[in-house]
Amino acid sequence: MSEEISKLPPQVQERLLRLQQLQRTLQSVLAQKQQVELELTEIEQALSELQKLTEDAVIYRAIGSLLVKAEKAKVTVDLNERKELLNMRATVLGKQEERLRGQLKNLQVKLQQDLSPVSPS
Repeated sequence: MSEEISKLPPQVQERLLRLQQLQRTLQSVLAQKQQVELELTEIEQALSELQKLTEDAVIYRAIGSLLVKAEKAKVTVDLNERKELLNMRATVLGKQEERLRGQLKNLQVKLQQDLSPVSPS
Protein backbone atom coordinates (compact mmCIF):
# COMPACT_ATOMS: atom_id res chain seq x y z
CA MET A 1 0.00 0.00 0.00
CA SER A 2 2.85 2.40 0.81
CA GLU A 3 4.13 1.78 -2.72
CA GLU A 4 0.79 2.98 -4.11
CA ILE A 5 0.90 6.06 -1.88
CA SER A 6 4.41 6.94 -3.03
CA LYS A 7 3.09 7.15 -6.61
CA LEU A 8 0.66 9.91 -5.60
CA PRO A 9 1.57 13.59 -5.96
CA PRO A 10 3.28 15.07 -2.86
CA GLN A 11 0.27 17.28 -2.07
CA VAL A 12 -2.03 14.23 -1.94
CA GLN A 13 0.48 12.31 0.18
CA GLU A 14 0.55 15.20 2.66
CA ARG A 15 -3.25 15.28 2.78
CA LEU A 16 -3.39 11.53 3.43
CA LEU A 17 -0.87 11.88 6.26
CA ARG A 18 -2.84 14.80 7.68
CA LEU A 19 -6.03 12.72 7.46
CA GLN A 20 -4.40 9.91 9.44
CA GLN A 21 -3.11 12.38 12.01
CA LEU A 22 -6.56 13.97 12.42
CA GLN A 23 -8.15 10.54 12.82
CA ARG A 24 -5.68 9.62 15.58
CA THR A 25 -6.28 12.96 17.31
CA LEU A 26 -10.04 12.48 17.09
CA GLN A 27 -9.74 9.00 18.60
CA SER A 28 -7.72 10.44 21.48
CA VAL A 29 -10.26 13.22 22.08
CA LEU A 30 -13.13 10.73 22.01
CA ALA A 31 -11.36 8.49 24.53
CA GLN A 32 -10.73 11.46 26.84
CA LYS A 33 -14.34 12.57 26.48
CA GLN A 34 -15.61 9.10 27.31
CA GLN A 35 -13.39 8.99 30.42
CA VAL A 36 -14.66 12.40 31.56
CA GLU A 37 -18.28 11.37 31.02
CA LEU A 38 -17.71 8.17 32.99
CA GLU A 39 -16.23 10.11 35.91
CA LEU A 40 -19.12 12.61 35.75
CA THR A 41 -21.61 9.76 36.01
CA GLU A 42 -19.78 8.36 39.04
CA ILE A 43 -19.75 11.78 40.72
CA GLU A 44 -23.45 12.31 40.06
CA GLN A 45 -24.23 8.91 41.57
CA ALA A 46 -22.09 9.70 44.62
CA LEU A 47 -23.80 13.09 45.07
CA SER A 48 -27.20 11.43 44.76
CA GLU A 49 -26.29 8.93 47.48
CA LEU A 50 -24.90 11.69 49.71
CA GLN A 51 -28.23 13.55 49.52
CA LYS A 52 -29.98 10.53 50.99
CA LEU A 53 -27.74 10.51 54.06
CA THR A 54 -28.23 12.44 57.28
CA GLU A 55 -25.74 15.18 58.16
CA ASP A 56 -24.17 13.07 60.93
CA ALA A 57 -23.73 9.97 58.75
CA VAL A 58 -20.26 8.45 58.79
CA ILE A 59 -18.63 8.81 55.37
CA TYR A 60 -15.31 7.49 54.17
CA ARG A 61 -13.40 8.88 51.24
CA ALA A 62 -10.84 6.90 49.21
CA ILE A 63 -7.40 8.45 49.16
CA GLY A 64 -5.15 6.16 47.20
CA SER A 65 -5.54 2.73 48.77
CA LEU A 66 -6.78 4.16 52.08
CA LEU A 67 -10.28 4.98 53.28
CA VAL A 68 -10.36 8.11 55.43
CA LYS A 69 -13.28 9.39 57.48
CA ALA A 70 -14.68 12.62 56.00
CA GLU A 71 -17.43 15.16 56.64
CA LYS A 72 -20.47 14.98 54.37
CA ALA A 73 -20.42 18.74 53.67
CA LYS A 74 -16.74 18.72 52.69
CA VAL A 75 -17.15 15.68 50.45
CA THR A 76 -20.20 17.26 48.80
CA VAL A 77 -18.32 20.51 48.11
CA ASP A 78 -15.32 18.62 46.72
CA LEU A 79 -17.50 16.47 44.47
CA ASN A 80 -19.42 19.51 43.17
CA GLU A 81 -16.15 21.30 42.38
CA ARG A 82 -14.84 18.23 40.56
CA LYS A 83 -18.15 17.93 38.69
CA GLU A 84 -17.92 21.57 37.56
CA LEU A 85 -14.34 21.08 36.38
CA LEU A 86 -15.27 17.91 34.48
CA ASN A 87 -18.26 19.63 32.86
CA MET A 88 -15.93 22.35 31.56
CA ARG A 89 -13.50 19.71 30.32
CA ALA A 90 -16.33 17.84 28.58
CA THR A 91 -17.40 21.08 26.87
CA VAL A 92 -13.86 21.75 25.65
CA LEU A 93 -13.50 18.18 24.39
CA GLY A 94 -16.87 18.44 22.64
CA LYS A 95 -15.72 21.57 20.82
CA GLN A 96 -12.44 19.88 19.88
CA GLU A 97 -14.40 16.90 18.57
CA GLU A 98 -16.62 19.17 16.45
CA ARG A 99 -13.63 21.04 15.04
CA LEU A 100 -11.75 17.83 14.24
CA ARG A 101 -14.79 16.27 12.56
CA GLY A 102 -15.15 19.41 10.40
CA GLN A 103 -11.48 19.32 9.45
CA LEU A 104 -11.73 15.61 8.63
CA LYS A 105 -14.79 16.18 6.46
CA ASN A 106 -13.10 19.02 4.54
CA LEU A 107 -9.94 17.01 4.06
CA GLN A 108 -11.90 13.97 2.86
CA VAL A 109 -13.69 16.12 0.29
CA LYS A 110 -10.37 17.50 -0.97
CA LEU A 111 -8.88 14.02 -1.14
CA GLN A 112 -11.89 12.71 -3.06
CA GLN A 113 -11.43 15.55 -5.53
CA ASP A 114 -7.69 14.82 -5.76
CA LEU A 115 -8.22 11.11 -6.30
CA SER A 116 -11.24 11.19 -8.60
CA PRO A 117 -10.38 10.78 -12.25
CA VAL A 118 -10.46 13.93 -14.29
CA SER A 119 -13.69 13.99 -16.27
CA PRO A 120 -13.35 14.56 -20.00
CA SER A 121 -14.28 18.05 -21.14
